Amino acid sequence: MQFQVPQFIEVEDKIFGPLTFKQFLYVGGGLGASYILWRILPIYLAGPLILSVGGLAAGLAFFRYNGRPFILGLEHAFYFFLRSKLYLWNNARKKNVIPPIVGKLAPREDGEMYVPKLSDSKLHELSWSLDIKERIAQGVVSDREREAARSEGDIVAPIRTARDLLQKNEA
Repeated sequence: MQFQVPQFIEVEDKIFGPLTFKQFLYVGGGLGASYILWRILPIYLAGPLILSVGGLAAGLAFFRYNGRPFILGLEHAFYFFLRSKLYLWNNARKKNVIPPIVGKLAPREDGEMYVPKLSDSKLHELSWSLDIKERIAQGVVSDREREAARSEGDIVAPIRTARDLLQKNEA
């Protein structure tokens, strides 16, 4: 057994010629308000008000923003300006508590570069080891730095796999 499925249920019926009931009310209300303004106020005051009321009525009747009626946009704007806002993100810069240490290092007597001990943090150690590996690949590293990179291989790579453990146990 087949059932009829209603389609286009979001499309409003055109009741007053090419206008739906809502559109007719918005246009009629705009025309009525414009007529009242024209009859009560002098023309130099009524003119701008009539244009603004007519524009609002036309926008309410015909304008759709992102497929939604203009009245919903006005409602959301109204509530946005009236209700309190909750701000969660605060991008306050924190002051550096530790003053920077400024000083000059004396040059080494043997002319080689100073290689610092890696004890600050794992991230610092990793960046140092990557820098050494790049310099080894470029061919501009001294023998002392090359030995330091080889001897601290376990410190630089804190993540070990099962294969590494098996190789250490076999040796």
